[in-house]
Amino acid sequence: MAGKAGKTTIVDVAREAGTSVSSASVALRGEPGVSDRTRARILDAAHRLGYRPDQRARLLRQQRSRLLGVTFSVDQSFHADVIENLYRAAEGTGYGLLLSATAPNRPAREAIADLLRDRCETLILVSPDLSEDQLAEVGALASVVSVGAGVRADGVDSLRSDDRQGVIDAVGHLVGLGHRSITYVDGGGAVMSAIRRDAYVEAMGAHGLGEQVCVLHGSPAEESGVEIARRLLDGGEPLPTAILAHNDMIAFGLLLTLRARGVAVPGEVSVVGYDNTRMAALATVQLTSVSQDAAQLARAAVGRAIARTENSVVATETVTPARLVVRETSGPPRSGA
Repeated sequence: MAGKAGKTTIVDVAREAGTSVSSASVALRGEPGVSDRTRARILDAAHRLGYRPDQRARLLRQQRSRLLGVTFSVDQSFHADVIENLYRAAEGTGYGLLLSATAPNRPAREAIADLLRDRCETLILVSPDLSEDQLAEVGALASVVSVGAGVRADGVDSLRSDDRQGVIDAVGHLVGLGHRSITYVDGGGAVMSAIRRDAYVEAMGAHGLGEQVCVLHGSPAEESGVEIARRLLDGGEPLPTAILAHNDMIAFGLLLTLRARGVAVPGEVSVVGYDNTRMAALATVQLTSVSQDAAQLARAAVGRAIARTENSVVATETVTPARLVVRETSGPPRSGA
């Protein structure tokens, strides 16, 4: 990755040469795979920009560590489920996992840089908060498998569930129960937030409920659900009969606050989450939620990471089905609602 601010990166070279990052990487390594004309254009761009390759990446290619580096967010329960399943999937493969967390004061680029310094051969990035260019830059330094993010880049494997369909199914479930006033709480700037929010709007329109669309802007944390529930309860307006949340954590905050204030769930308000984290199945919660199937994603991620490490396989995108898990927090609205 880029070091000092202003340092020329392989992304800059690719832009200057008018090629993909993967083509620039092949040309700069002197490997076959691009035409002589394209190679010359890339090398000329690198010379003009003063590009110098990252020596850590060269070390990574020359030595074997048999380590798969994993980035994840410390404040997302779904990420913890993925990590647990990654360990299970890696058992018996001869590869170990090295974890590097992201946090509000520790961005993904810093977490990734630590894994590269520790010579991880392939990186598994769980819902990475990176732009397309940033992801491409990482992919030029090491083999990369991205899990649970909609952003794609040349040379980077992408594994994710069908979030659009998952939200559409959740809205369809609520409409099928008789709900018309369905509010959506989004995840702010969280990964996949825009895709899930847009799917909600699309699904409401498909059911003839476009005029009922209501998006409340939140953040992917339990505290956001608590705050939004309080605003709804104290706002003086009728409560929606159902609330669909960007993730389970928001849904937990909504659920606990509504119940604490005497609102019957699902009698007065149905609540549906997303991610189907292990807490959703607790006897005291029983949250209806959309499952991304963390176990399936983890198995696929480890398989692709090992394949990319040991063979010159082409990066692919895999989209797995999302599945609605119906529990006790969703039910028909009260008559007349």
